[in-house]
Amino acid sequence: MDFPKVEIIGVKGLPIIKEGDDLASLIIEAVERMGLNLRNGDILVISHIIVSKSEGRVRRLEEYRPSRFAEEIAKRSGKDPRHVEAILQSSRRIVRMRDGLIICEAVGGHICANAGVDLSNAGIGRVALLPEDPDLSASRIRERIKKLIGVEVAVIISDTQGRPLRRGSINIAIGCSGLKPILDRRGERDLYGRTLRSKMICIADELASAAELVIGQADEGVPVAIIRGYEFERSEEPASMIPRSEQDDLFL
Repeated sequence: MDFPKVEIIGVKGLPIIKEGDDLASLIIEAVERMGLNLRNGDILVISHIIVSKSEGRVRRLEEYRPSRFAEEIAKRSGKDPRHVEAILQSSRRIVRMRDGLIICEAVGGHICANAGVDLSNAGIGRVALLPEDPDLSASRIRERIKKLIGVEVAVIISDTQGRPLRRGSINIAIGCSGLKPILDRRGERDLYGRTLRSKMICIADELASAAELVIGQADEGVPVAIIRGYEFERSEEPASMIPRSEQDDLFL
């Protein structure tokens, strides 16, 4: 019987990632140790933390000298002043601050808590910054995999983010390569023949969020997932096109 089916496979066995590591090669080796192989049409969802580590985007907190502004925010938020300084240096602007939360527009354009500057899984006394250009990171990994094993995959770099009016955080795409991030179904008809006028689906975010079911955010040790069986439209459009402009965002 023919029916829609999507498979999500967590990739285990990756080592602790260091600056300069060849992520594509390490992912291929880990998948093969699991008795599997990457296939044409697979989608790799990769947690940004290992991309940041491989690109040298982990910093020691002691490298940061807090400004007076960072000290003031630290007093109000309860955060380490050095962490606040790292956040400020990674931000275009502060969007909101309340009850220890600092919501910023990161240098890459994504609006998120702490400009994506992460203490978790970075090591004691260290912070992980977002990849400098997540779309470029995704493209390089995708191209490297094709060069190594001749397989054409799509790649999503993911991070967790909260949502207005909803409790809890979910995985979103901050970088992608090889798939169309947004499916525009405007102009199509529904089951009753009505024309769809506002149906735009962020496929990249939905795939990233689905992958988090096996990746997790704590000590699972699964920073990569393979999504297999989903039919997607190939594209070179970047994830940087996903965030709404300030003029279009009702919550800003």
